[in-house]
Amino acid sequence: MTATTASAPARIERHHPDELVVGLVSISDRASSGVYADQGLPALTQWLGTALDSPWQAVERLIPDEAAGIAATLVELVDRCGCDLVLTTGGTGPARRDVTPEATLAAGTREMPGFGEQMRQISLKFVPTAILSRQVAVIRETAGHAALIINLPGQPKAIRETLEGLRGEDGGVQVPGIFAAVPYCIDLIGGPYVQTRPEVVKAFRPKSAVRDA
Repeated sequence: MTATTASAPARIERHHPDELVVGLVSISDRASSGVYADQGLPALTQWLGTALDSPWQAVERLIPDEAAGIAATLVELVDRCGCDLVLTTGGTGPARRDVTPEATLAAGTREMPGFGEQMRQISLKFVPTAILSRQVAVIRETAGHAALIINLPGQPKAIRETLEGLRGEDGGVQVPGIFAAVPYCIDLIGGPYVQTRPEVVKAFRPKSAVRDA
């Protein structure tokens, strides 16, 4: 069951011990000022709805490209709202207003470089300009909680491709998407046990970490 909250002044209440609390952050000067409709939050919500096979709820934010505001939003979602996972979209290119990676690194306590590396490998299958993407991922840790924060591309198609990976004509996975590693990462930092729908993206865990059905 999915519940989406536009504003969360207090820690999110879990309805199940393994309910995933996800922060979704779309970063865009023009969308946040109402120049055009935001596409990032709907794309993220729709994808999670098809991919997750365990309880989850989301806290959404639509904010401008301001480094201090981005970092403060990430800190709020983890420290105050209690998010286990935060996904951002937008602001990761080389333009001067693209400051999401810097703000994410400022909010994190440990960098997780493999996520960005894999996203660029996936995007390079489509466009040579993938090398201009600067997405990063970090862990943010407090005394009693930790969360994974990942920067995603700005376009809905690219969001889906990087999360799911690439499949061949036979339906087999040719290049794994980054979300396959997310549930086990959340396990390791003390979060809920997240399950996915294998037909969308199959979560990988070592056998010792797989729960009995």
